[in-house]
Amino acid sequence: MLDKKIIAIDLDGTTLHSDGVTVSDYTKHIFKQVQDKGHDIIIATGRPYRMAVDIYHQLELKTPMINFNGAMISIPGEKWPEAQAKHVDKAIVFELIKAQEKFGLDFLAAEFRRKFFINSFDKANPRIFGIDSFQAYHQMQIAKLDDDPNAILLQTCFTDKLALAKQINAYFNNRFNISAWGGENGILEIVPKGVSKASALAHYLDVTGQDVANLIAFGDEHNDVEMLSFAGTGYAMKNASDILLPHATEQIGYTNDEDGVAKTLANLLL
Repeated sequence: MLDKKIIAIDLDGTTLHSDGVTVSDYTKHIFKQVQDKGHDIIIATGRPYRMAVDIYHQLELKTPMINFNGAMISIPGEKWPEAQAKHVDKAIVFELIKAQEKFGLDFLAAEFRRKFFINSFDKANPRIFGIDSFQAYHQMQIAKLDDDPNAILLQTCFTDKLALAKQINAYFNNRFNISAWGGENGILEIVPKGVSKASALAHYLDVTGQDVANLIAFGDEHNDVEMLSFAGTGYAMKNASDILLPHATEQIGYTNDEDGVAKTLANLLL
């Protein structure tokens, strides 16, 4: 019997096909077999809870789910005593709005478990937020932000979003973590300082007494760097960003549209 493995899977560009929706029947079948052998599969995504929970149920998972690049870890439908939700100071939202032009930001959105508020609809694609169209109640107003958000989502018109992430971090004296995802969309996500997919996985390993050597991680983007570096084995997808490759144990030979995660797990564990 193999040691029990903990398999952390990113969603966009990794487990999901490029439409951002499809989980193939093959992937579902392999994931079920892997879980039936006693291994844990854990979603670790930049997506908010509300945009990942349906996929969690499609995959018939019972494990915790990591959202907002590590700012939230919970078990859907359960009161898990080890659940965590971390928050960004809402004052940062207002400071960013003041610096919006300086950083070429199309919009800012304050993200919560089940809701979001955005300061401009003009250049924003509602599908990034899992909806077909924006409604008036999505409009950000100072009075609505009475709680600190789990994350702040930004879209930039600058082509080098990683360079911009560094500029924003320097401007704010490294008060938070900022990472890029969303492929060509120019999406940046801000979470509390010290928070990443890796920090949430470390929490899970700690409370369950499992060894990081048995952690396998799959990713494709800048927001997977810490996770792949932390894992005992870190796999970058064939379609992964070049920035991720130095942090991966190996780059697999299949893309997300070719069910690369499931094919790799079938070879490793079945």
